[in-house]
Amino acid sequence: MKRKPKGRLELTWMGKDSALIPVEEGKYDYAWVDPSDPRAREVKSIEVLEQVGEVDGPTGADANLLIIGDSGDALRSLGTIPEYYVKYAGQVKLVYIDPPFNTSQTFEHYADQLEHSIWLTMMRDRIRDIKPLLAPDASVWVHLDDAEVHRMRVLLDEEFGPENFVSTIIWGKADTSRNDAAQFSVDQDYILVYSANAGWRPNRLARTAKQDSIYSAPDGDSRPWLAKPAHAPGARTHQGMVYAIQSPFTGELMYPPEGGCWRLGQVRMLEEIGKWAPYKREVLDDAVVRARICGVTTDEVKSEVPALILAGSVEEARTSADAVLDGPWPEVFFISDGSRLQVKGYRPEGGTTPRTIWPFSAVGSNRNSKAEIKALFPGASPFATPKPERLLERIIHLATTPGDLVLDCFAGSGTTAAVAHKMGRQWVAVELQTTTATTLIQSRLSRVVEGTEPGGITSTVERVAASEDLPEGVVATEAQQFNTMLTKIVNSLDGLDPATLKALRGATKTRDATTLQWEGGGGFTVAKMGPSMYEVDDDDASVYLSPEATNGAWSKAVAGQLKFTLTPDDPVFCGVRKRQRLAVIDGVADETVVRTVVEHLGEKEKAVIVAKGVLPKAAKLLQSLSPGSRIKKAPGDMFANGTVK
Repeated sequence: MKRKPKGRLELTWMGKDSALIPVEEGKYDYAWVDPSDPRAREVKSIEVLEQVGEVDGPTGADANLLIIGDSGDALRSLGTIPEYYVKYAGQVKLVYIDPPFNTSQTFEHYADQLEHSIWLTMMRDRIRDIKPLLAPDASVWVHLDDAEVHRMRVLLDEEFGPENFVSTIIWGKADTSRNDAAQFSVDQDYILVYSANAGWRPNRLARTAKQDSIYSAPDGDSRPWLAKPAHAPGARTHQGMVYAIQSPFTGELMYPPEGGCWRLGQVRMLEEIGKWAPYKREVLDDAVVRARICGVTTDEVKSEVPALILAGSVEEARTSADAVLDGPWPEVFFISDGSRLQVKGYRPEGGTTPRTIWPFSAVGSNRNSKAEIKALFPGASPFATPKPERLLERIIHLATTPGDLVLDCFAGSGTTAAVAHKMGRQWVAVELQTTTATTLIQSRLSRVVEGTEPGGITSTVERVAASEDLPEGVVATEAQQFNTMLTKIVNSLDGLDPATLKALRGATKTRDATTLQWEGGGGFTVAKMGPSMYEVDDDDASVYLSPEATNGAWSKAVAGQLKFTLTPDDPVFCGVRKRQRLAVIDGVADETVVRTVVEHLGEKEKAVIVAKGVLPKAAKLLQSLSPGSRIKKAPGDMFANGTVK
């Protein structure tokens, strides 16, 4: 007997068990290291550079943060440093990731196999660092093209579980075909959507005028409706919903068509047609008819299924039904002189369920997004692949509500942060390249705060009737199309009645109406990732403190690494964690240092001393003066693994 294979589907690649560290600042250039390498585990400080606008105002803008630096470093620090952990951990409702698409230009110095491996490791590590920041009802949206979407789907299944896969959105990004394409003109990108936990539901989209235009109330019903067949497929499996209904107009017995059953359950059906005339339930000798409709033999068809029969005479029923015709009609109504049934499908309330194909006409195209950036920076081409604001507007609307926190750790042109700000959400954006962050993103967001950035969703343009109401059931876009087509036809024909043409044009005349949605406000903080405090000898894996590990920079980094909250105004201690105090010594910890630290401890407080060198007597003295206090020599005692000096 063969044994069933164990385990789950897993994506493997070169270096999957390794970690990556940045090699050159501001570039996607990485080196493989062991996961225990201090440079892969280091929590770098976040250095505030400046604040723009009203950061601490009533808008809650104190959470808005633009970080310049590697996204892996930034995410790890946000989830570890206490000052940032309390603000962001478990708070992010939406993560939108638009990473480098791994084209040949992304990792230009690597062979293809290594290129894919670096990309996958980078993304795997980013996802893992994002997880502690996610709220329980968060969702993660990863925007990709054909290059890596299939591998990323498997990777995300591994990290979140396949049960938390929500959908794949297809964005029709191209509004024209590329005739210079060698094979196919690629018109779409993909957005993989995952939830942090099962049960996540997106918000609904607002209904459009065109969607609502198909609903009306010709019977005077207070709720607009759309006629739907009274039957549905499934006769064989729903034989209890296959039976006769007697018409109150003709007295004839009506059945659903072959293969179909009545759409509503019999109790509901009886309630609705009973509003036309009195009915009763009665078992008929109609097994042959019902068997034919169900596609089974008479021996197989369900027995004793009652029909809905008029309780009185046909004449009495017709009189009652004729009176109901004046309206409004019941939910189940008769057509074709009473020989057929239909059901009202009422216009949905509360918006529509989002679909998975998003055309450029609804959310913008590549051409739109480039135009938005060019309008902000005339005469320059600062970013090659921006995303249109309407695309991010839809994503943010579906995944969040005002006040929620949005994260984009590959900020690019800053569209996510700009749209989130305009929509009243809080945001965190991380950008690797300093030039992009300062000259493009910060400039763009500053204009958003000032209310001087007019593009994107700052205002909306809607087509509306020019003066009077449009004909019933016609929306403005349809009227505009009709008017355009009418002009073309008129120009090609002679002898048309001028009065009629004038009336048609007047009845379908439309105009653009602009509504301002954002006028400025709020603010944000600009920060950068601090330098690495460690260096590693590649020959023997020895760990050293870097030249940057001096004075306040090192104290701040150590506090973050050990999860101590900074106390910059304390003359002795640089951090606090519950009843522990942190002292970082930029030199050797001797007996004098220990006595000074212990003297400044409060009642029941313990000390953690981190120093670049420790004299043997100092550690013993600390234990005798303050049992439970500890002393660490950096860098060796900062990390559990690795050879240190």
